Amino acid sequence: QVQLAESGGGLVQPGGSLRLSCAASRSIVSKLAAWYRQAPGKEREFLARIIPSGATDYADSVKGRFTVSRDIRRNTMYLQMNNLKPDDTAVYYCRIDDFWGQGTQVTVSL
Repeated sequence: QVQLAESGGGLVQPGGSLRLSCAASRSIVSKLAAWYRQAPGKEREFLARIIPSGATDYADSVKGRFTVSRDIRRNTMYLQMNNLKPDDTAVYYCRIDDFWGQGTQVTVSL
């Protein structure tokens, strides 16, 4: 089993940036790791993933604005979010294999 602890959410103005972290209780080097989000009244949406080789993949809605990365030594995955928009407001979740974090709220508003 893997425990995940997310952090880094908060309130940011449109055009601003945030970096989310997802700290795992075990090594993530051989794991499929991904970020999702869920806005009120909407289904959970895939955003980005990083596979064991280090290759990354993004949803069209965030491509060019969000960057997923990992620090293997710290067992931590990150999501750098730039040029945030009000539509990015949601609860953001990390996923490592079949394990999910508790979610962190991101609110983009003036």
